[in-house]
Amino acid sequence: AKRFEDLDRTHPYSDWARKALLMDTYVYYEAGKYDEAIAAGKRYITLHPGSADAPYAHYLVASAYFDNIPDVTRDQRSTRQALDALDEVIRKYPNTEYAVSAKKKVEVARDQLAGKEMMVGRYYLENRNYTGAINRFKVVVTQYQTTRQVEEALFRLTEAYMALGIVTEAQTAAAVLGYNFPDSPWYKDAYKLVQAGGAVPQENKGSWISQAFKKMGLG
Repeated sequence: AKRFEDLDRTHPYSDWARKALLMDTYVYYEAGKYDEAIAAGKRYITLHPGSADAPYAHYLVASAYFDNIPDVTRDQRSTRQALDALDEVIRKYPNTEYAVSAKKKVEVARDQLAGKEMMVGRYYLENRNYTGAINRFKVVVTQYQTTRQVEEALFRLTEAYMALGIVTEAQTAAAVLGYNFPDSPWYKDAYKLVQAGGAVPQENKGSWISQAFKKMGLG
């Protein structure tokens, strides 16, 4: 990598330097040196934005952010950076193989952010901070509906609203869960929970939960 860096420093706009800088980005990425890969890739994009390899450089930068995503117990700034970089690849190069791969990674990154919200929401729920829990699960339902986290989020909303005695919202959460995910084990649990409170799942069309799914063409 040092040899490539020397060439980039002495003749930054030469064809050799351009190729060397891209190789530098790749070598750093493969070595798991993601910060260095991101820095080299961004430098390539700045110096050679119109080159034939610019899409690949963008993709390497996005992939470096993506592979550096931490687990849900840690700060998710890198996940958001990965999403921004992946979205840029999709937006700038929509008809490329890089965009196809980027879209798959976007779904994983979004699920990660939803998972973080779920983790915090569960903590609030366990500590009977029901309003705090609802706010976290609401983020999942309104912003991350296409992730695998949404089924549990709807169940947890049922749980939190029942605990607060807001039965109509609990009924709606359970009903929306059942309509969109009828075979989900979370729905079975939500149904039992509402039934134990003397009610059944029933959608209130004016509920924010119902409206959130209508906007997405679900429910």
